Amino acid sequence: MRTAIVGAVLLLLGAVAVLTGLLPGADAVALWDRVWPILLFVIAVTVVTELAAEAGVFTVVAQQTARWGRGRAWLLWLLVALVATLSTIFLSLDTTAVLLTPVVIVVARHSGLDPLPFALTTVWIANTGSLLLPVSNLTNLLAQHAMGDPTPFAFAALMWAPALVAIVIPLVVVFVISRTRLLVRYETGPEDGIEDPVLFWIAAAVVVALMPLLVSGIPVWIPASGAAVVLVVVFAVRRRSVLRFGLLPWQLVLLASGLFLFIEALHANGLGTVLARVSGSGSHHSRCCGCR
Repeated sequence: MRTAIVGAVLLLLGAVAVLTGLLPGADAVALWDRVWPILLFVIAVTVVTELAAEAGVFTVVAQQTARWGRGRAWLLWLLVALVATLSTIFLSLDTTAVLLTPVVIVVARHSGLDPLPFALTTVWIANTGSLLLPVSNLTNLLAQHAMGDPTPFAFAALMWAPALVAIVIPLVVVFVISRTRLLVRYETGPEDGIEDPVLFWIAAAVVVALMPLLVSGIPVWIPASGAAVVLVVVFAVRRRSVLRFGLLPWQLVLLASGLFLFIEALHANGLGTVLARVSGSGSHHSRCCGCR
C-alpha cells in the first residue's frame, strides 16, 4: 500500500507540473510514447508468471530440480541457482523474487534441508542477476531506449561480463557462508501433484515459447501481451476463480508512472544539467558499444 501511496503522490506532483507548465505538454506526450510499451510489458509478463505459478509450472520445475540433484545438497543448490538465473534473465527479477523463492523454500524443506542458503541464493540472484537482457529488469528497458534501442543480443554483448560477475560473486559468498549446510545429502520429499494437467501443460508451453520471443527483436510487449491473453482465456475456461484484479501489478505501475512523470518534470527544470556537472560527460562509451 505504501508503494501505491508514493506512486499516487508522485503522479499528482507530475500532473501539477504539466498543468502549471513546469513540464511542457509536448514533453509529457513524448514521455508517454516512450514508457507505455514498458508498462504494458510489465503488466503482461506479471500476468503470465502469476498464472503460470497458479498452474504449477514453477512448482514442477523446482520438484524436477530436486530429482536432478541426486541427493546432493550442493548440486541441488547449483541447479536452484541456475533456475533462478534463467527466471531472472528471461522473466524478470520480480518473478524470481516473488514467485520462485517460496517454491524453492518448500522444496528445500521437503528434502530435509536448511532452506536459508537456497532462499538467500534465489533472492540474491533476483537482485544481481538481472543485467543481461532488457527484459530482465524495468531499468534495463529504460536504459535500452536511452542507448538507442540496441537489439537484445547487442545489449547482452555489452552486459555479459558484469552480469556474470554479479551472478558468480553472490554464489561464491553464499557457498562459503553455508558450505556446512550444502555439503550434505538429502532425500526428496513427497511431491505436490498437478491439479489440472491441461492448465499446466498449456502454461508451460506458453512460458517456453515466450522466452525466445523476448530476445527475438520483436517489441517485448507484443509477445508478452499475446502470452497473457492466451493464459487469461484458458483460465477463464478452466479456472475462472483465479482471474482477479490482484493479478495486475497496479501498485508497481502506479509507482513507475508517477516516478517517470516526476523525474521528467525535474529534468525539464534543470536536473539533467545538475547531474551532468556531478557525474561528468563523454562519448567514448557510446562509440565503443555501438549503440548510437
